[in-house]
Parts: sequence; structure tokens; C-alpha cells
Amino acid sequence: MTLARGLLALYTRKKPNEEEGNQDDCDRCCQFWCGAFSMTLALVDCNNFYVSCERVFRPDLEGVPVIVLSNNDGCAVARSNEAKALGIQMGQPFFQIKDLCKKHGVVVFSSNYVLYGDMSRRVDEVLSMLTPDIENYSIDESFLDLSGFKSKDLMQYGQEIRQTVAKWTGIPTCVGLGTTKTLAKLANYCAKKLPQFDSVCDLSDEAVRQELFPHIPVGEIWGIGRRSAEKLETVGIRTAADFIRMQRPQARKLLNVNGERLIAELSGTKCHNLEISSPAKKGITVSRSFGQRVTEQNEMLEAISTYATRAAAKLRRERLETASITVFMHTGKHAKGEYYGNSCGMEFPVQTSNTLELVNATVKAAKHIWKDGYRYYKAGIMLNDLSPKGTAQPDLFSTGDSERTDALMTAVDAINRRMGKDTIHPASAGTKKAWIMRAGNRSPRYTTDWDELLDLNS
Repeated sequence: MTLARGLLALYTRKKPNEEEGNQDDCDRCCQFWCGAFSMTLALVDCNNFYVSCERVFRPDLEGVPVIVLSNNDGCAVARSNEAKALGIQMGQPFFQIKDLCKKHGVVVFSSNYVLYGDMSRRVDEVLSMLTPDIENYSIDESFLDLSGFKSKDLMQYGQEIRQTVAKWTGIPTCVGLGTTKTLAKLANYCAKKLPQFDSVCDLSDEAVRQELFPHIPVGEIWGIGRRSAEKLETVGIRTAADFIRMQRPQARKLLNVNGERLIAELSGTKCHNLEISSPAKKGITVSRSFGQRVTEQNEMLEAISTYATRAAAKLRRERLETASITVFMHTGKHAKGEYYGNSCGMEFPVQTSNTLELVNATVKAAKHIWKDGYRYYKAGIMLNDLSPKGTAQPDLFSTGDSERTDALMTAVDAINRRMGKDTIHPASAGTKKAWIMRAGNRSPRYTTDWDELLDLNS
């Protein structure tokens, strides 16, 4: 109350030791200062993103059931609304729905990550023109700070955002508005699921929250996963309204400190800031499941060398260096036969982003953990202990040719950017790559490959 009265003194231009204001003055003061510092956030979420990217270049697929499969065409990771209506579940193995897809004419695509990444970049560029402060939360979601747009009707501005993104990129979106990230995320859920909002919902108003929260399952709250939802339901917490009425100590006991923070955020108190600049990477991982089981050591070394090459290129793009690597490989956990999995770490005397150094260390680690007689399902490489390039302490016994290796790597990266990924790569990465991921239904890389540009005359 002392703080409130101090703020009241500023608001009413009184000194704190003058006659105290009444309770109405305090309420007006709190409303004034809360309004002065409150934020309005928007979460822009691309609808069925992978499917929407495919439809941009295939407008004939509008209204047609479409799914996109995971690595090696394993399971459904994106579904159009028409495919969802057929009962196809998220993550459902393709072999289980293959006959269903054939019966109903479902169009099936393999994942085309190059295309999806480029379309995501285009959406982000459009959003950055509509607000100065943006956090790219994932490939298909972004938080926008709309605090500077108080003079606008934000519901209408949300519609303008949707229309602009759709016009300039072809990607449909939903927009959720709120004073906190959790509210904006939940508002986006309402915008997507409740047709009365026409794809834009605002949960900044407490009266709107009181009306909607009793109808929102607790598992739809950002940060509450399936197991947490089951735990909450055992104590009678089934909806967002039930959750927000929980006592803070009980929420902390069930969900640790995040439970308390979620309740605060759902009540309109900000606990999570907008991360406009991306946090520094702590590690880089490159791994893939194989298109066919690897049984020969030379094939494994080709795969590991390829992953190390790509990881090194990522390091240089981020202007980072690594001090250690970890190589891992394992068989399928559900495959017939004995399971085997292992990993090996190696450290560098001086931090590096040199492809050749990384590949040499990776091959040594892979040979150390390789065992004959197994059918390997997956392998990968993790780069650890990252730091900005040039900040590491040099080695007393180094040869001093870092400038030459840096120039070599710069030239390699330039050629690969111009001529295509892996145009220049270490010989150990091989050329046949029989182990490479299956993608039998991949669409063309319409926006990044000259040979796969859309032919408007066809």
C-alpha cells in the first residue's frame, strides 16, 4: 500500500506526507500505472504450416486431404483439416493409415525442410514489417509486441496481420492477443478452435477470460504437457478456470515454480519476457535416422563425416567455435535382436570450427564405439562448449596457420552457398550415401533451387 500511495502522490501531484487519498484514488492510481506499463503481445501461428507451404505452390490441393510425413516417411507430422476429419492422428505411423489415405485420396508428402525453412523466413520478414519487436518462437510461431499500437483496434490489427501474411506469402495464420505470453498462446488456441473469433482472439480482458476459461481443457495451457495435465486432473483441475483458482503453494508442489508462474501469467502478470534477440547457442546437434539400416563401418563413417561437415558449417554461420564433440549411434529400440547404443566424446586443445578437424575427431570417436554385427538405426554428432569465434585462449604449441584455415573454410562455404550444399565436402563423407534418409514423396524446393523452380507453363 505504501508503494501505491507513493504512486498516487505522483499521479495526483501530491506529496506523500500530505492528506492520504481514499481507496478510490488508490484504485485509480493502480489502474493508471498498470496501464502505463502493461504490454499487449500477439502470437502469430501458421495454420498446419508444412501442409500450407505445400499448398502455396499447389493451389489445386485446397480442400483436398493432405499430410506431411516425418523423416524416412515414418509418421504424420502435419495434417490438413480435411485429413484430420478423416481421423488421421498426429504422429500416427504411415503404415497404419496407408490404406485409409489410398481410399480417400489423401495426398502424401515427405518432409521438405529446405522449403519450410525458407517459407518461415519469409513469414518472419513480413511480420517484422508490421511491428519492430518480434520473437521467433519456432518455425511457425512468433510473438509480437504490440504495446506501441494502443491507438489501434488490436482485434482489427490482428486481422490486418493475417491478411498481409496471407497476401504476401500465401500462408494462413491465427492471431492470439494477451498481456502475457501464456495468455497470447491460449488466445491463439481459442482463435484456432472457436469459429466465432474469426481466427483472432484477445484475452487481455478479464471478463473474456472468465467466460472462456471454464471451457478450455487444462492441457491446452502453454507449459502443461500430457503428464502434467493427468496429474492435475487427479486433484480435480480439469479446465483453465480450475487451474487459475488453485492455491499457489499447491501449484508449486504439483508443477514446481512453473506452476506458480503459469497462474500469474494467466492472471495477467508477466513472468516471461519477449526474447527479441536469440539466446546464444549452448550446443549444436546434427543427427538423422538412416533410410536403411547401416551394417557396414564405412557407411557409418560416411554418415558421421557428413553430419560433422554440416555441423561445422552451422558453427561458422553463427560465428562460433567448439571445444568438444560427442558422437553417438544406436540400433532401433523396437527392432528385433539385441539393442546396442553408445557414445564417445573428444576434446580439442584449441576451440575450432574447422571442418577437417571436426571430421577427423568424429571419425576417431565413431571407430571407437563401432561394433560389428548390429543394424544401426540412427547416429549423430553433438558440438559442446561453444563460444564466440576468436575468444578462446590460443594454444602455446599451435602452428599459427589459423588464418589460412579460416580462409579455406570461408572459400568452401562461399562455393557451397553458390553451387549447392555439399558441392565441396571431405572425401570421407562419400558420394553414394545409400544410408541417406528416405523422402520418396518430397516436393520440389521451389524457392531455393534453380533446377526446381515452379514451372508456370506446365
